[in-house]
Amino acid sequence: QVQLVESGGGLVQAGGSLRLSCVASGRTFSSYDLGWFRQAPGKERAFVAAINWSGGRTNYADAVQGRFTISGDTKNTVYLQMNSLKPEDTAVYYCAARRATWTSSSRDDYDYWGQGTQVTVSS
Repeated sequence: QVQLVESGGGLVQAGGSLRLSCVASGRTFSSYDLGWFRQAPGKERAFVAAINWSGGRTNYADAVQGRFTISGDTKNTVYLQMNSLKPEDTAVYYCAARRATWTSSSRDDYDYWGQGTQVTVSS
């Protein structure tokens, strides 16, 4: 059973930075796609970024391109470095995983989800 545990959320002022972490367990993730999604109040869960663990290929939503960076390490942890944060980045951020060798931006493609971590950006 795949388990994903996010951490690193919090309250930050506009222009600030946060780094989210997601620890994945239960599998060997060399053939997995790990993604970050976010859900703001009253809105659907939206794609943020994804990384393919085997090839390191990454993909970003237009809204975060150039500000956010997704990366992974050898300890099954995926990070989302968020810089130049804006109030519209406020949301619950979820880590997700699926067995694949390419990245996907569709939440329907992901099989495993974490519990989420709240990010609040004040103006």
